[in-house]
Amino acid sequence: MSAILRRLQGGNLEVFKFGMYVIFPIGWMYYFGTNLDDRFSVPGFWPTAEQSHKIPLEKEEIDRELARMRTVDAVRRKRRLQQEAMEAQAQAQVAARAENAE
Repeated sequence: MSAILRRLQGGNLEVFKFGMYVIFPIGWMYYFGTNLDDRFSVPGFWPTAEQSHKIPLEKEEIDRELARMRTVDAVRRKRRLQQEAMEAQAQAQVAARAENAE
């Protein structure tokens, strides 16, 4: 052991340290950076072409999609307004009960 330490003095030590600084990250990247598709792939993670959205290209398809989006928005708006009306009615009932209790 002392023979190795005697050889690693001065410039030899600096060359050894520099070699370690260069080789260690390269070895790390080579070991962990190769074959990533096999190591970290999750089957079924990305949607298939049939499951993903299809962008309409023809005018008729665009019109149908716009009509569908407008109906969905109308249904959501109707539900939201009904919910707000029910909440307002409940608040009015609570206020009326509090007024009658006084």
